[in-house]
Amino acid sequence: MITLQEMMNGTPAKDELLQRNTSTKIRVAVPGIIKEFNSLEQTVIVQPAIRELVNINGQQQWLDLPLLLDVPIVLPRAGGFVVTMPIKSGDECLVIFADSCIDAWWQSGGTQNQIEIRQHDLSDAFAILGCWSQPNVISGYSTNAMQLRNVSGSSAITISDSGIDISTSSITLNGITTIEGIRFMGHKHSGVQSGGSTTGGVSG
Repeated sequence: MITLQEMMNGTPAKDELLQRNTSTKIRVAVPGIIKEFNSLEQTVIVQPAIRELVNINGQQQWLDLPLLLDVPIVLPRAGGFVVTMPIKSGDECLVIFADSCIDAWWQSGGTQNQIEIRQHDLSDAFAILGCWSQPNVISGYSTNAMQLRNVSGSSAITISDSGIDISTSSITLNGITTIEGIRFMGHKHSGVQSGGSTTGGVSG
């Protein structure tokens, strides 16, 4: 008997099953939980956060995927600038799997030949920081401004159409600070004498 699927697109059921079996072996992306961060090599050890249903001796069991080792991290970086973050154990991420073996490229950079011929393999993962689950949603998410902030919101730089606001318990500035062309430290006011009076505002 011809199935509805076969009538619609002419794909035989056995071919559909073959395609499904093939697709289950292709790694694309999966959320992960960081277990360890190597700040020198900028890699992480990641536990994939989605278990897989595996048939073991005729019984279906949900099993964790193995830990992914030496996974390069992905952060905003270009033009000689980079945004870094203090990555911690327990942070969530999105793990993607490369089309080809990345070992030679990761070791030497540039354009390289593949050391091994493999595709979408667990060994060829990248960890993109910034993916999170509902228990870790950001409180007080601004819907009308861009923010550089900590998760709690106690420290934040907010950029909106009306200006830039810095909110924090303390600010430390190192180096020469210039405000509207005037150096903040070392500037002098003219036309005043020492005493108990208060000077005017900053001027040239």
